This record gives sequence, structure tokens and C-alpha cells, in this order.
Amino acid sequence: MNKLISVVIICRNEAHIIGRTIAAAQLVSDDVVVVDSGSTDSTQSIVTASGAKLIETNWEGYGINKNKGVAAAKHDWILSIDADEIIDEALVKHLQTFTLSDTTVVYNIRFRAFFADSMIRFGEWANDQHVRLYNRTHVAWNEAAVHEGLVFPAGTKTVTITEGYIHHYTSRNIEEFAAKTVNYAMLNAQKYHSQGKKASWIQCRAAPVFSFIKNYLFRLGFLDGEAGFIVAKMNAWYTWLKYTRLRELNNK
Repeated sequence: MNKLISVVIICRNEAHIIGRTIAAAQLVSDDVVVVDSGSTDSTQSIVTASGAKLIETNWEGYGINKNKGVAAAKHDWILSIDADEIIDEALVKHLQTFTLSDTTVVYNIRFRAFFADSMIRFGEWANDQHVRLYNRTHVAWNEAAVHEGLVFPAGTKTVTITEGYIHHYTSRNIEEFAAKTVNYAMLNAQKYHSQGKKASWIQCRAAPVFSFIKNYLFRLGFLDGEAGFIVAKMNAWYTWLKYTRLRELNNK
């Protein structure tokens, strides 16, 4: 394991996967911190039994809760993942011996997304990558409730790690996918509303259609079969929900 890296995980009601997520993280780091925002299943007991550090807190938004975990971490280099994201074997091996010296460098990590048991190779989820490894003395999360981002000071350099992936197990079934879609759409609509953004009647109707066509046809989502159709359709529904809720909030 790498004695320079702490792994910070945020979660709520992820008993079905959190054990696997922690087990992979513990191959990378001797310091795994789990920030739990009120799980009502067996998530917390699984975390405690694993030997990871459990931080119990209220839900205050993705950015705020991630920063809570970062503050409790032992090391300055932070690998930030969600409870449904598992580090694969190739990435584990790379990070175990990874040399970290320049605190102004942040590391982009490649993702593979899964819906149920199907890996999504095309469409919106294809070729996904995010900056998830950084030094907390140089970089921090903003406090956005959803679609949070890291704030990069001037002079920050980004390097992409080409060994391995983080596997993102988005949803186990349609019911779970739908619940997450509604939640993200409502949170994003509220975020846009607070920023003073507007949504037109035409946008509410045209944007979902364009989303589906772009991801299912132009980005070849149809090559993922039924899973590809479901992902493209649900992403289009998300777009409709987000803008329709934004119009509702603005009209109030």
C-alpha cells in the first residue's frame, strides 16, 4: 500500500457494495475514511467491521461531506471515491508504488461505468474520467450540493493515469436508477435556480430529445444493447426533469 495516500469515501445506504469498495481501497492505503450521512441499513456496521474510519454526519451536500472526510484523513494526498466506485486491480497495483512529490499536480483517473451487470462502452458514460487524486494542501472541493468540483488554484497541472480504472456501479436495477435520476435532477434544478438560471418551454421539450439522439445514435449507445437504450432514455428523462423542475421553481 501507499503510505502517502488516504482514501475518502462518501456514502449512504450502500450495504450491498461498500465492503467491496473498502477492501479495494485498503489495498492502496492504510487510511480509509468513510463519511456516512445517516445510513439506515447495515452500511455503518460493515464499515466498522472493515477497520475503516467511520465519520457519521448529516447530509449537507456532496462537496461539504467530501471535505469533512478530507479533514479527517491522515495523509495529505487524497484519493476521493464514492461508495459505488471500486478501484480495479491494475489501478491498485499502480497506486501502491506511485511516487507523489509535486503538490500542484492533480491526477485524472479513467472510469468504467456499469448498469446492473453490463459495462457501458458507448454513449454519455463512455470514456469517462475525473480528477480524483490530489493534495489537500493545494486543492479542495467546492461546496456544491450536487455535481461538486475541485477548485484548482493557478498553476495546477493535470496528469492522466493510464493504468487501470475505477469501476462505477451506477445502479443495480431500473428502480434504483430511477430514484437516483429524480434525486440528481431535483438537486441540479435547485442549484440552477439559486444561480439565477432559466429554462424555456422549448428547452424543456427539445433538450431531452437532443440528449437521447446524441447519446443513443451519435455516440453509438445502441451498440450497448438494451442497457444502452435504458441509459440513453433515463438520461433524457433526467434532462426533462431538471429543466421542468427549474421552470417550476422560477415560476414560483
